[in-house]
Amino acid sequence: MNKDVSQPDVVVVGAGIVGLASAYQLTLLAPHLRIAVLEKESSVGFHQSGRNSGVIHSGIYYQPNSLKAKTCLEGKRKLESFCEEHSIAWDPCGKVIVAVDEEELPALEKILAKGKANGVPCERIGPRELKSIEPHAYGIEAIHVPGTGIVDYPAICRKMAELLREKGHRIVLDSRVERVTEEGNTLYVQTTKESFHTKLLINCAGLHCDRVMRICNAKPPAKIVPFRGEYYELTPESHGFCRNLIYPVPNPNFPFLGVHFTRMIHGGVECGPNAVLAMAREGYDWKTWNIRDLSESLSYGGFLRLATKYWKMGAGEIVRSLSKGAFVKALQRLIPEIRSHHLKPAPAGVRAQAISPDGSMVDDFLIVDQEHAIHVCNAPSPAATASLTIGETIAIRAIERLG
Repeated sequence: MNKDVSQPDVVVVGAGIVGLASAYQLTLLAPHLRIAVLEKESSVGFHQSGRNSGVIHSGIYYQPNSLKAKTCLEGKRKLESFCEEHSIAWDPCGKVIVAVDEEELPALEKILAKGKANGVPCERIGPRELKSIEPHAYGIEAIHVPGTGIVDYPAICRKMAELLREKGHRIVLDSRVERVTEEGNTLYVQTTKESFHTKLLINCAGLHCDRVMRICNAKPPAKIVPFRGEYYELTPESHGFCRNLIYPVPNPNFPFLGVHFTRMIHGGVECGPNAVLAMAREGYDWKTWNIRDLSESLSYGGFLRLATKYWKMGAGEIVRSLSKGAFVKALQRLIPEIRSHHLKPAPAGVRAQAISPDGSMVDDFLIVDQEHAIHVCNAPSPAATASLTIGETIAIRAIERLG
């Protein structure tokens, strides 16, 4: 065997928050294992982990007994403890979910029931209580969720990477996985930078997790289709419109939460996001196109079925993307005083949405085992909040696999 080939016990593909948390939890549960985390970008947490809203989710929306629900509350506690231990900025500021008309009240009640079933501290409030919490918000009723927080997720990623390096493990940047072959009980992992022999591969590649799974000669249960979420930010003189977090009642048939207001941990208030098909898996604006990515999305039967079912909603999201006025109108449902001049453009994010062949969006976390690999095939929100619990689950599976 070539002496230049690295031989970690475990290779983690992807240095987003789930990949780093999986590696970090492995170091706690099995400190004897040698770990290498491979990342194709030049820094950790470069994509979804570094471009999200920074919210520590409470677990109120999720179906009781789902993997999301089970991991979110425990993950939230672990994340907050991690932030306290390592002096990472976070704030349990609370949020309101606001119904603006009577048609939204049944959905609001269902959210409240889910929250209580999941053990989330929450209460239904009237317009007077809403005004005391968010003076500029409009609503006929709302749910107050005091435990929802905000945090610096990129700082968490950097701290996990630092802790891994301190323990002697490797974070290999600018290292895209190109080929994985099996040699007996060993995987040979070829990257753009170097080669690795390992006993187990953990695929946390996010926007590219289905492609990494195919590289490992496994069939993904769903395809990743990228959806871009675009944001505006309140101008400094307009920050007073929102004290903390103001959310609408989401459409129960659509997995996106709708445009909302989010105070950021280091100052400022973000407004958004919408949800439009991205022209590339890393397409953060309309100018960024990737023919391979786009053709895969548009030729995929699952996406075509989804688009046929939700074309009216999709058209509305595109209108909000192209028209600032339409975006402002959506925000005015929650804060009627908002005007176009109160907003300035903010960086966008891209969500890795797994879509099944039947056209359904995979809503829950999806982890698939292979003989010498563990694949995280879907890790939507609240994956960042639940990352340490997801990572612990993956670490336990890895230890069981390694014997």
